[in-house]
Amino acid sequence: MREELSALREEALRDIAAAADLTALERVRVACTGRSGRLTQAGERMRHLPKEERPETGKLLHALRGEITGALDARLSELRAAAEEAEMSAVDPTLPGTASVAGAMHPLQQLQKQAVEIFRRMGFALAEGPDIETEWHCFDALNTPPDHPARNEQDTFYLPDGRLLRTHTSTVQIRTMETQAPPVRIIAPGAAYRRDEVDATHLAQFTQMEGLYVDEDVTLGDLKGTLEYFFRELFGPDTKVRFRPHFFPFTEPSYELDVRAAALGGGERWLELAGCGMVDPAVFERVSERRGDDAYDPRRVRGFAFGFGLERLAMILFGVPDIRMFVENDQRFLSQFVR
Repeated sequence: MREELSALREEALRDIAAAADLTALERVRVACTGRSGRLTQAGERMRHLPKEERPETGKLLHALRGEITGALDARLSELRAAAEEAEMSAVDPTLPGTASVAGAMHPLQQLQKQAVEIFRRMGFALAEGPDIETEWHCFDALNTPPDHPARNEQDTFYLPDGRLLRTHTSTVQIRTMETQAPPVRIIAPGAAYRRDEVDATHLAQFTQMEGLYVDEDVTLGDLKGTLEYFFRELFGPDTKVRFRPHFFPFTEPSYELDVRAAALGGGERWLELAGCGMVDPAVFERVSERRGDDAYDPRRVRGFAFGFGLERLAMILFGVPDIRMFVENDQRFLSQFVR
């Protein structure tokens, strides 16, 4: 068997040296050291040798396997180096490089970041909640009765288990009050979902920012001052703000907020940008029932809430004619907002 191993060694080393590429070398490796390779077969034939010849033959076979494996590794390194050299030889280092394009924050995210920074300067904390909500958090706790149109399955995305995609981020206000006693001062930016027909001014998913402030001595004047400060910081000191009476189930009194500023179409007309009002006592009562205490006793605490859509705000501020442009990912559009 010594002669057989010697012939196997010469043939294997010759084939390894002759391998012209990585594919050919892999074929040689399989033929020599694979499960059905020549070295493996030689090892299986050892059991037929006389007992006294097996130790020496085993040493020879082990040494041969190490030599062939080393030759395979060496040839593999040579072929890889040659392939890299050939690849690099095709590169002309004198050619100009390809300019890299830096990414940028989406315009809605830019606006949201700016809004959050302004509210934080007034002491508001950032709060979050789940997009998939219960009817209680989305409607019942917010004084919206079962026969209200907002609870119609044609207006809201319901899941088979009875939960739904939140129609506003007011749900975050309820969840915050469930776990935190007054004073509470939060803003809740995030996605909201409604079954609107998609057109130039409507999307089925949009970004809403809502705020809540609850304490013992909160007044309508605090609400007015907060929103006036916010919009003047956002649009400039010339900004004018006015409140118009309105109706929302969860605030009483309720108002629509109009803004006029040079940054918004030259400041020539009033634009409706937000809804707001003093938190309805019925909301505090439902929260207190859920908590099982009187932390939100409407006879002791008062609060205000507000909300606005960032897409509508961005459309007016940036002069965007179609809300769908914010979700189409057209680089020609988005590149205009790189800062």
